[in-house]
Amino acid sequence: MDDRQFRNAMGKFATSVTVIATEVEGQIHGMTANAFMSISMNPKLIVISVRKQSSMLDLLKQSKFFSVNVLASNQKDVSAYFANQLKELEVEFARLDGKPVIKGAIAQVSCEIAGEHVEGDHTLIIGNVTDVHLEDEAPLIFYEGKYCTLAKETLV
Repeated sequence: MDDRQFRNAMGKFATSVTVIATEVEGQIHGMTANAFMSISMNPKLIVISVRKQSSMLDLLKQSKFFSVNVLASNQKDVSAYFANQLKELEVEFARLDGKPVIKGAIAQVSCEIAGEHVEGDHTLIIGNVTDVHLEDEAPLIFYEGKYCTLAKETLV
């Protein structure tokens, strides 16, 4: 199989769009990511995947903490900004357990780094969840390389 076929296969998995944020020396940094998942309820642990060549990896190692911000359907511009596809955008931040989080995100998860595991061209960062904040809005979804929204429906 070639790289394009593999990438297309992975694109068939619909994911929420997140921004990983951290802070070093008073400056907030972020990156758009869809490689995020819960791995344990007790203790409460999540994992994010960061490309080894990414400057974000060095920042995370310096700060030893991060937040995961699950974006709302109206935050496509926030995703584009942190994916370096949009040059300028005023992003509003709040604090959750002292960590920067993006205002309006439907889920904000603050974490302390509990470990890391290098695999292939990425480093898996394990986060010990210290707090969460939720909003009742529709998520921004990524599928087949495009942004989508998910209609909230009532289950019968």
